[in-house]
Amino acid sequence: MGTASQASTLADVIGRYRFAYLMTTNAQGAPHSVMVSAVLQDDELVVSGFGRRTRENAAARPAVGVVWPPKAESEHSLIVDGSATIVGDSLRIAPTRAVLHRSAPRDPPDPSVSCGSDCVELGFGTPRRTP
Repeated sequence: MGTASQASTLADVIGRYRFAYLMTTNAQGAPHSVMVSAVLQDDELVVSGFGRRTRENAAARPAVGVVWPPKAESEHSLIVDGSATIVGDSLRIAPTRAVLHRSAPRDPPDPSVSCGSDCVELGFGTPRRTP
């Protein structure tokens, strides 16, 4: 995938991943995840092909997460938090946070940073290390 320092925006990195997991929660707060394909259109993620449970969860609790797993353990996962809206047969997710994450110590370790892993917050502009 290349190094995280080469990333600049969600649009720059999303094409490097093959599939994602969409995570919603049910009325009891239990997580529900499904494998999906998500594309970026007009600054929103668009997801199709999900089922009844995902639709019901997202309609009632629009805060969702989407995780693209890395191809190899040494690479970053892409994690996007957002607010979902159902539009026809699709789910449109307005991202509120995007981060590249991998479980690897920082080099050199920085005790002033709360994330102990190798994380790069994408936001929607220039990347910056997560605090």
